[in-house]
Amino acid sequence: MKTRLALIVVLLIAVISSAGMLNNPENRFKLELDYGIGFTEVIFHTIRFGHMGTVSNYVADGGQDVLFPFQRYTAGLSIGKHTVYFLYQPFTVQSKVQLKNNLILDGVTFPTESGILLNYGFPFYRVSYTYDVLRKGNSYLALGLSLQLRNADSYFESLDGTKFVDNKNAGPVPIMKVKDAYWLNEKAYLAADIDGFYASSKFIDGADFDFEGSVLHASLRAGLLLTDYLETYLNLRFMGGTTKGTSENSDSPDRFTDNRHAIINFSMGFQLK
Repeated sequence: MKTRLALIVVLLIAVISSAGMLNNPENRFKLELDYGIGFTEVIFHTIRFGHMGTVSNYVADGGQDVLFPFQRYTAGLSIGKHTVYFLYQPFTVQSKVQLKNNLILDGVTFPTESGILLNYGFPFYRVSYTYDVLRKGNSYLALGLSLQLRNADSYFESLDGTKFVDNKNAGPVPIMKVKDAYWLNEKAYLAADIDGFYASSKFIDGADFDFEGSVLHASLRAGLLLTDYLETYLNLRFMGGTTKGTSENSDSPDRFTDNRHAIINFSMGFQLK
């Protein structure tokens, strides 16, 4: 309930603030379409289902010690100092491994040397609003808020089909946002984009269960303007997060999940504007 109210307030602020701007001929709608493609390296990733479950290390034991493909889609709509962004980022990683040790998840034991399929899916949708607090000379700074919708789906399946454990979780995540850029000359620029929060959902979205989490997505971009309407860029992005506690949406018998990850994306992309 609180998250919905926060989103409504953000949207109302955006609408009210820009309502009179269309009367100024200098203010017009600007549309930006952004597509990035590259690869992902998982630096650290552990997960545990159930209080008595094994802490599973995806990198050391779960086959996530290789590179995975990465894509990102963004659309931005601006008027004056106000911008609304819509982001979709797919992210699903699958791997097959032979277990080095017994793995216990939700009371189910996957024995040593058995083969298993691991699926970690964490695609998300995000809507953001930013306001330009500085646009002077070669510098640009904007502050705002984001609301992310997570759609997590993790499962472990034995290759012989006899054992299966899954955990699904969907819900809203409110986030603070900062964007800035510095133009080196008329064609080249450096830019940063940071989304982050740390909170307990008991206070953020009105939940009545113990649950807390954090998100930090930070990127550094080097861009080059090819034409007045097209630019290309190289991007380095860090994505980290934690999820710990008892969730009413969890499929675990005791509804406890502890998930921690740190990921780096290397990508190139194009922006049409």
